[in-house]
Amino acid sequence: MALAASCRGRVGLCPLLLLPVLLLFLPALAAGPAGMLQPRDTPSRERRELGGLWSFRADLSPRRDAGFAQRWYRQPLRQTGPVIDMPVPASFNDITQDPSLENYIGWVWYEKEVLLPPRWLQGDPAPRVVLRFGSAHYYSIVWVNGVQVVEHEGGHLPFEADISSVVQGSPGALCRITVALNNTLSPHTLPPGTIQYMADKSKYPKNYFVQDIKFDFFNYAGIHRPVVLYTTPAAYIDDITVTTTSSDSVAMVQYQVSVVGSTANSLSLSLRDQEGKVVAAGDGPVGELKVLNPNLWWPYLMHENPGYLYSLEVKMKAQVGRVLLEDVYTLPVGIRTVHVTSTQFLINGRPFYFHGVNKHEDADIRGKGLDWPLIVKDFNLLRWLGANSFRTSHYPYAEEIMDLCDAYGIVVIDESPGVGIRLPESFGNKSLQHHLAVMEELVRRDKNRPSVVMWSVANEPASELPAAAHYFKTVIAHTKALDPSRPVTFVTDVNYALDHGAPYVDVICVNSYFSWYHDPGHLEVIPLQLTAQFENWYKTYQKPIIQSEYGADSVPGLHSDPPMMFTEEYQQAMLREYHSVLDKKRKEYVIGELIWNFADFMTSQGTTRVLGNRKGIFTRQRQPKAAAFVLRDRYWKIANESSCLPPVITSHSLFL
Repeated sequence: MALAASCRGRVGLCPLLLLPVLLLFLPALAAGPAGMLQPRDTPSRERRELGGLWSFRADLSPRRDAGFAQRWYRQPLRQTGPVIDMPVPASFNDITQDPSLENYIGWVWYEKEVLLPPRWLQGDPAPRVVLRFGSAHYYSIVWVNGVQVVEHEGGHLPFEADISSVVQGSPGALCRITVALNNTLSPHTLPPGTIQYMADKSKYPKNYFVQDIKFDFFNYAGIHRPVVLYTTPAAYIDDITVTTTSSDSVAMVQYQVSVVGSTANSLSLSLRDQEGKVVAAGDGPVGELKVLNPNLWWPYLMHENPGYLYSLEVKMKAQVGRVLLEDVYTLPVGIRTVHVTSTQFLINGRPFYFHGVNKHEDADIRGKGLDWPLIVKDFNLLRWLGANSFRTSHYPYAEEIMDLCDAYGIVVIDESPGVGIRLPESFGNKSLQHHLAVMEELVRRDKNRPSVVMWSVANEPASELPAAAHYFKTVIAHTKALDPSRPVTFVTDVNYALDHGAPYVDVICVNSYFSWYHDPGHLEVIPLQLTAQFENWYKTYQKPIIQSEYGADSVPGLHSDPPMMFTEEYQQAMLREYHSVLDKKRKEYVIGELIWNFADFMTSQGTTRVLGNRKGIFTRQRQPKAAAFVLRDRYWKIANESSCLPPVITSHSLFL
């Protein structure tokens, strides 16, 4: 559910408004690479993670521009003034006791000094050295040894730079990485935001401003995902694209491989099963592999062996000068198909019902920073719950999370950061072009993942505005052109008769909060209103429907009988009312239900939020509320109804 919120800024000019001026003085950058393969250790590649403590400094100057005016990137950050230790990956907001940093808006600076192995800098030709960020929120400019190497807009997708020419001439193999990061949002960013100046000097300090946002989660900032240095040969495999088709006894794996640095002398591919046996082989940059009696990739609870992954090993040999170089890359591949009818969502030709959750990358202290114990705990809870799917609300999640979805058979609706698109100016051409670029980055990153069965381009936009028709027609068509193999949707909370974007989606995803935001406290209205919602949408569009959000806030330990809002009993009662309608409609054209939310999460402060949004069925610390057991019983019941597994499966027999 998207609600308006704001973050307070200290005195000073809006930091993002300085961006156009600052960028006038930055050198032009070359276009990014076509590929964005996830860094992996292979016989020809090495990787080194740079997690740990980085030096950190917030720019507290009145205009937030001291770092650029004084060129902090040209020297160690500690020489520019006071620095503190900052963990990476993590959000910076909740790490210290400084309230001004918790709500800081503007430029912050990170720095890490590392020594590179001498073998990375030697050879003729020497290896290619690449610096990669899993994500940093929101606008990043990166220098290595004082030389700018990359800039990137967007807080949830990876970016990288070839830094070979910079580090190969550095004395002692020193690599000083400096990052300037700005978390300010504008009407044209994704997600959007606005800066509002408070001009009444009797109430606010001079130049006081707030960052207004139209989404209901905290605008955490920082280097949120791993920073990695990795190497490839000078000629290397740049990108791999895989699609699959299958029948009962045969599967075809179509592939396309791109190479950079030289024309490949040879390119060979081997597809291995989980025992290491080669089941198909091919050569050349474009082709297909024939797999007999394939092990299909099945969702969790649809098969006794969900998430089956093959390994596609790609080997390239290329002549560079007098040297024959070899590059090897291994890509996990799941063989599965997706098809949508007017009433069903089919995976491998079988009806699939989404019984899952919406989530957030959110936790105490670390904010949105990647955290392995938390990730593993969440997947254990998902499987305990009997959930087979989730939506990456409301931005792309970390690659490490997506890896586990592939491996465990958890189905994903992969959503862009297009949340809070509410203002008319956010539907203009500037916003549209950025949205198209973000979808290109998202598809490029996740196109080969079997767990990703559908793209979502936005959540709860103002799709009742006339401009939304062209906007979403264009974004959806562009996404389909990038990836014709998957359906595309966006998530709406607009009345069926007013939505200008719905004609272009493949699946209708609807958010509704009857008896919460509408008719609060009146559980008795849910059956009538929810039934009308489904029937009106289906009569209008004849497309399958997912209840993509529903839920109620509950404070753990707060009880009332009869149920009252914010108690655990009310959350349970609301779920049961929704489920009674869903049970009728899932026999017709409703293909899924995703609870809002998996766990409580932080939001901006407001009169409707007590330490964040409390709609989780788990607390922020991942302890179950009463509603978790209601949902668990339901999801295991649905799984037993639709599973090809023996009916002895129970909520107690797997993944306790």
